[in-house]
Amino acid sequence: MTEQTPERPHRSPPTTGSTARLLPRTTDRLSLVSRNGTPGPMDRTRQPDRPAADGGPPAPSLVAVAHGSRDPEALRTALALLDLVRDLRPGLDVRLGHIELNRPLLPDTLDGLRGADAVLVPLLLGRGHHVKHDLPAATAAAPDVRTRIAAPLGPHPLLVEALYGRLVEAGWDPADEGGRRAAVVLAAAGSRDPDSAQDTRRTAGLLATRLGVPVVPAYASAATPTVPAALRALAARGRHRTFVASYFTAPGRFASACADAVPHRAAAPLGAHPAMARLVLHRYDRARSAPLGGPAAADAVSLLASA
Repeated sequence: MTEQTPERPHRSPPTTGSTARLLPRTTDRLSLVSRNGTPGPMDRTRQPDRPAADGGPPAPSLVAVAHGSRDPEALRTALALLDLVRDLRPGLDVRLGHIELNRPLLPDTLDGLRGADAVLVPLLLGRGHHVKHDLPAATAAAPDVRTRIAAPLGPHPLLVEALYGRLVEAGWDPADEGGRRAAVVLAAAGSRDPDSAQDTRRTAGLLATRLGVPVVPAYASAATPTVPAALRALAARGRHRTFVASYFTAPGRFASACADAVPHRAAAPLGAHPAMARLVLHRYDRARSAPLGGPAAADAVSLLASA
């Protein structure tokens, strides 16, 4: 696979606290967002829907579907990521919906799109219960919205680009990390779904090719090995210079727990990285040509070959 050229990493001022260590604080736009996920009246990034160049109907709305978290940084991160998406695609109607824990919830966002076309882009990194069951259930409960469901974000080379950028921000130096002592643990949330684990392993393999060192997938829940167990196993093999790559879209309890295993060599979650914004639009564009109500459990691994 052709090696991706990493984005120049963005350096943010140091912050404090476990969540702040995971992700630089973004501008607080909570007051600018209405309950149905559309930008509020003060949001200057809001662009009006524009008809196609040939005078046809406007493009389908892009509904980014986040999991939701009690960590307030998770919502800020999703909003910052969607700002990047809007910057890349001015005029596109971009909205946010959550599966749980945060407003706007996905049903509320879809309720605001009655009679319209929408593409749901899960801000999730692999195939699992939410992608296979929750998203189709939400679209079935909103028959007045003509929906398509995009594949999850991973695996994909753009994710590897974002992971690489976050590792560099955390201190990974390609000139120093090519020896026998270096390795990376790819820390993911974990799932009992074997397809989800397969997607994480595929991303670990792509990242290993990118870095030239072993990359071991590990999980915060529901699967093994755990991050501490993976670190111990690598140390037993002489890999003492080990970083943790955070395979999370946004901060949260699991991301913080994984980072605490090696706090000085833990990368931030993927968050509002430019490669993530490009990937969201890539998934949206691919799904636009799919049949209405297409399956959410799209084969992300096969999509990788044609991405």
